[in-house]
Amino acid sequence: MAIVEMIFYTLVVLGVLVTVHEFGHFWVARRCGIKVLRFSIGFGPGLLRWRDRYDTEFVIAALPLGGYVKMVDEREGDVAEADLPYAFNRKSVAQRMATVAAGPLANFVLAVLAYWIVFMLGVQGVAPIIGEVTPGSIADAAGLESGQEIVAVDGEPVSTWQELGEQLVRRIGEDGAIRFTARYPDSDLEYESEAALRGWDIDAKNPDPIGSIGIILYRPKVLPIADQLTPGDPAALAGMHSNDLVLSVDGNDVKDWAAWVEYVRARPGQSLLVLVERGGEAISLSMTPKLVVTKDKERIGQVGMRVVAPDWPEGFYRETEYGVLAALGKAWSQTGKTTVMILDSVKKMIVGDISLEHLSGPITIAKVAGASASYGAAAFLQFMALLSVSLGVLNLLPIPILDGGHLVYYFAELVKGSPVSMRVQELGYRLGLFFVVGLMVLALYNDVARL
Repeated sequence: MAIVEMIFYTLVVLGVLVTVHEFGHFWVARRCGIKVLRFSIGFGPGLLRWRDRYDTEFVIAALPLGGYVKMVDEREGDVAEADLPYAFNRKSVAQRMATVAAGPLANFVLAVLAYWIVFMLGVQGVAPIIGEVTPGSIADAAGLESGQEIVAVDGEPVSTWQELGEQLVRRIGEDGAIRFTARYPDSDLEYESEAALRGWDIDAKNPDPIGSIGIILYRPKVLPIADQLTPGDPAALAGMHSNDLVLSVDGNDVKDWAAWVEYVRARPGQSLLVLVERGGEAISLSMTPKLVVTKDKERIGQVGMRVVAPDWPEGFYRETEYGVLAALGKAWSQTGKTTVMILDSVKKMIVGDISLEHLSGPITIAKVAGASASYGAAAFLQFMALLSVSLGVLNLLPIPILDGGHLVYYFAELVKGSPVSMRVQELGYRLGLFFVVGLMVLALYNDVARL
């Protein structure tokens, strides 16, 4: 079921992004008097077809990994005499540039809209309060301490874990000083500190920018208190009840939920003597964890017990709501920040400041789409906005075959007064195709390697 949901949400994300992108091309083409022959979402055999009053064929195809808008163009075949005034190649340079640029720009508009909805719904998060600092780490060098709340990075305010992570990601692969602003609980005094970065990077397989600088954020202690028990599983069969607190197992004190899980996982098929507290009374139970084989072929023990979620201390949970206009301004600002971050990441990959292992492909997109959907509408919309900005930025890169490459050719035509020769364009398209396919293969390889 989880795989089905992951595929469904991936198709939703890609379908929306591709449709919006191609609609941008389509809408501006119509405004410029260009005849559109086909508007296709996906490639391959058509699953659904219809025509409008302008005789444009709309197609939903079997492979939902892209789309295209086919316009009347003399460069692609014979054009009927009556259609010549509506051919793409006969329009002015400005009209052709507007039509090409409209696709990526539509993706930026979609991102602003998605962020706008998110900010109107309200942004929730947990305060970035330090639980521990790893000795010898960047955070340790900056003098950060347990219990402090980080309120800014490089002068940019942060109020949640997510915002802290976003700010740190911007510094990946860089050298120089990174500045932190922190304060202690119940104090308005802020402390400035800094540490040196020397090509700092994060693990592409397990990206954790906060942990990579040596910060373990505060989390409330999770006590081993039973919440839900799976009927027929070892814990329920042993007589455990909801709200039972595990005190010890085989004579070993159990301090938290993690210790309990670790002990059970390591002992499939072994009888355990468990001491629990129920209503102030200590009760002994005997249970044998069942054997479970994970996807990684690891053999572990499970007893069918879920834990009671701990409550966060007052003041740790943050929720910010915006009015309609304030949310729109925030959405515009966030789209701009995301654009700059992606462009900066592309530049760092090109110059070798960060590894190409950070490239992600369809498998990662599918996993994140499914995960974000499980966190709620706001998280799903934020992921869609990020992906939409990425699609817009990447399509504007000056690479032949992409929209940005076409814009380069049209800009050259605007400057020199005549089109770039077909020989140069065809050579550029071949090189661009080789480059883009190479990136796609590398991204897919990275996805498989992460599995």
